Amino acid sequence: MKREILTIATAAILIAGCTSQPAAMNYPQPDNSNSIVGPRGPDGPTGATGAQGATGAQGAPGYALAGARGPDGPMGATGAQGPMGATGAPGDIQRGVAGRVGNAGATGATGAIGETGAQGVSIAGYAGAAGAPGATGLQGPVGATGPQGATLYGPRGPAGYAGGTGAEGVNGDVGTQGRTTAGVAGATGFTGATGATGTTGAAGDKGVVGIVGQWTYYRDVTFGYNDAHVPASDTGKINAIAAYVNANPSLQLGIDGSMDPHGSDPRDQGLDDRRVDAVRTALIAAGVPAWRIKTGAFGNAQTHQDRHVEVLFATAN
Repeated sequence: MKREILTIATAAILIAGCTSQPAAMNYPQPDNSNSIVGPRGPDGPTGATGAQGATGAQGAPGYALAGARGPDGPMGATGAQGPMGATGAPGDIQRGVAGRVGNAGATGATGAIGETGAQGVSIAGYAGAAGAPGATGLQGPVGATGPQGATLYGPRGPAGYAGGTGAEGVNGDVGTQGRTTAGVAGATGFTGATGATGTTGAAGDKGVVGIVGQWTYYRDVTFGYNDAHVPASDTGKINAIAAYVNANPSLQLGIDGSMDPHGSDPRDQGLDDRRVDAVRTALIAAGVPAWRIKTGAFGNAQTHQDRHVEVLFATAN
């Protein structure tokens, strides 16, 4: 009787140990606050519960001593494969980090002192009235819209984590009791093994790239007084713009050379057009396809600065 009690208590401890579930894992999440890559797809669901273990074989008829232990139940069947993870969320648009402060420009050379004018003749009359300013030239026509760029798809989201361990198989049935005249019943068969974990769900579909719905200021090019040549000091800025837009094929550039109405530069539409064309030519030379560059009035007229040409970007449409 004592031996039977110890056997039953031992089996209860083994069963309790097999039914415990693994602790949930807290996987670290990457910091995507400054990235346009979509967030990780959701974890795959927990694999289905393993099938119930088969009933243990009947113990042999008992003798005067305890009957032999029934064989172990077979391993439960493998759990079904978890379903495919949901599609990743659309990518986000985050503001880039601030660029470094540019170096201070060199101090311009002091202009030479003009020569002293000759003394006027005492009998000279007053100067004539100033001529009226010439009319402003007509604005050039807007260039045709370039063809639409290819659709950009964001990178594939990382695979979901493996599904949870399948539930433990049900205990095998107790072997039938031996004949009362032959001996005690055989010991209970061991619990069937836990079903194998279901396979990991497939990775979610790739999220779509973030959309910049309106023209956004990126950089500007500063020209010399009454000059339409891109200064050598802004070559690095042109290359940086080209590298960024070529790394993001869904974007297009807009060049806005609108003049500051209160600036000191000459009010010359032709000069403005030449500056815009100079920036466009420099970007094409740096590797930006011509059809991804538009010219026109895209920025905020209230923020335009004297002798500056703004470069903006937006999602191509």
